[in-house]
Amino acid sequence: MTANVENYRAGHEAFNRRDFTAMTQHYAPGISWTDHAQGRTFGTPEEFRTEFLAGWLGVSSDIRISDAGYLDAGGTVVSTFTVSGTQDGPLGPFPATNREFTLPLCEMWHFDADGRVVGGDLYYDQATLLMQLGLMG
Repeated sequence: MTANVENYRAGHEAFNRRDFTAMTQHYAPGISWTDHAQGRTFGTPEEFRTEFLAGWLGVSSDIRISDAGYLDAGGTVVSTFTVSGTQDGPLGPFPATNREFTLPLCEMWHFDADGRVVGGDLYYDQATLLMQLGLMG
């Protein structure tokens, strides 16, 4: 396993422990990390931790990453994985439904020559999530 893949895997494990500092310890000071489903880009590890990661915990306090696979493509590592949890907090304008969800994701972390994460791209289907939560029919 390459160092980039290992750092990515360790980041997912840190997410499941809710240790966002450990998750982003290999991030460069300036990043370009985009959640494409939401159309949001984060420019620093701090923004990523406090807005993106904390935002998902606000939606689902028990959210977990599982079944992750990693594909090393040099300066980019691609991961497919599943997140699952219970929507026990608001999701945008929608109140908590207390329904469970399971959502497949595809994510890429981009690394510089020193092994620091300089960006990322996350893709998932919001309609699938909303349907599972009973918010879209």
